[in-house]
Amino acid sequence: MPRVQYYVLTAPGYDMEYEISELTPRERARLMKTAVSPRPIAWISTVASDGSENLAPFSSYNYVSSSQPVVLFNTPNGAPEELKDTTRNAVETEEFAVNVVTAEHIGPMDRTSASVPPEESEFDLAGVERAACRTIDAPRVADAPVTMECTLYDTVEIHDSLMVLGDVQYVHVDERAMRDGKIDSRELEMVGRLGGPYYAVATPVEFERQH
Repeated sequence: MPRVQYYVLTAPGYDMEYEISELTPRERARLMKTAVSPRPIAWISTVASDGSENLAPFSSYNYVSSSQPVVLFNTPNGAPEELKDTTRNAVETEEFAVNVVTAEHIGPMDRTSASVPPEESEFDLAGVERAACRTIDAPRVADAPVTMECTLYDTVEIHDSLMVLGDVQYVHVDERAMRDGKIDSRELEMVGRLGGPYYAVATPVEFERQH
C-alpha cells in the first residue's frame, strides 16, 4: 500500500493589528500614508497679497466633484501665522493653481518642499519656469502637462488638519499629453507619493475596463 503523507499548512507570518488610540501620531501617520498610496501630488502655486510667490507639493490631494470640478488638499491647521505659506495664501487670496507632477519634475518638486521665508520664491529656489494663469493672479509651472486654476470653494477643519477645496475655473493641458483629442494617461509619467521617502511613477496596465 502506498504511503500517504500529510502536510499541515501554516501562514508564513502573523497578521498585525493596530488600535489607533495606542499608536503615536507619527506611527498613525506612517500607517495611513503607506496604506493609502500611491497618492497623487498637487504641486500648488499661489501668490500672497503682497505679491510673494509660493510653490509647494501636497500629497494629501484629490478631487471631490468632476462634473462641476472641485479639488482638495489637506494641510496642518493652526492660527494664520502658523499655516503653511501655500495654505495661508490660498485662504487669504481665495486662489491657487494645481500643477500635475510628472517624472521629470521629481527633483524640482522635492526642492520646493524646503522651508524658506514667505518672501522667497520656490520657483527661483528650484529653478522652475513660471507662466501666467488666465483667471487667477498666481503663476503656474510653465512645463506642467496639466494645470488647474482654482478659486476657493470652502475650508473644513478636521481634527488638526485643514481641508482646502477649490473650484476649478480653467485648465491648461500640454498638447503632448493628448491623444485623439483627449488627455491620455499613457502620455503622462505621473508621480505618486508612497509611504516613507518613496515615490512611484505611474505605468498604465494594459487592461480595458469592462463595466
